[in-house]
Amino acid sequence: MDITIEELKERLDKGENLNLIDVREEYEFDEFNIGAKLIPLGELPDRLEEIEAWKGQEILVHCRSGARSGRAKEYLESEGFTNVRNVLGGMLAWQAAGY
Repeated sequence: MDITIEELKERLDKGENLNLIDVREEYEFDEFNIGAKLIPLGELPDRLEEIEAWKGQEILVHCRSGARSGRAKEYLESEGFTNVRNVLGGMLAWQAAGY
């Protein structure tokens, strides 16, 4: 099940410790980010060891619009990650909501 920007914002505001991955490119992350771990989609296969400990935990992935993070979710699931959620609408929706 994916996650809405509203749910993510609420959880961040509560100070929850989230496994949050931003799969955008570095220049996009540098322009605006919400404190996620940056692993661009193209680098994900080579950087799985960085998140191996999260395999059985909830992982939230986001990008600009939700498309790349949707692909990242599918990839992570194919690699055995069992609780991956895509942030619907991505950072475009986040910014449009005024967060």
